[in-house]
Amino acid sequence: MLAGLVAACSPAHGSGGGSVAAGGQANAAPLTVEQLSARVGCKPRMQVNAADVRTGYCKTPDGEFLVTTFRTQAGKKAWMEAAPGDDPHLVGNLWTVMSSRSVLDLLRERLGGDVHLIDHKTRKMRVVG
Repeated sequence: MLAGLVAACSPAHGSGGGSVAAGGQANAAPLTVEQLSARVGCKPRMQVNAADVRTGYCKTPDGEFLVTTFRTQAGKKAWMEAAPGDDPHLVGNLWTVMSSRSVLDLLRERLGGDVHLIDHKTRKMRVVG
């Protein structure tokens, strides 16, 4: 699954998107997997370490989750479109976290972002909160 997501985020899928880091600072460097993970008390075990996408696995008292960062908004969009539809995502600027809804609700308190869920009736993504 991760290999397919990395391929979907390759440079052939375009580039773009300026960066706005947490706190809304325009042109600030986007947060890394390590920085996002540290905010929730985790030292990530890296799963993917490519130029366009990086993913780290974390396990904390809150639960287990994957933290993924992207070089471009186009890469993030391609990843989101290829990601498993049954798993909710916590989504921020140039990053996403995948886990159960209960874990994402806990992480959201420290990371911010929006929870994205698939509506199983319509099969369309919806944003919660």
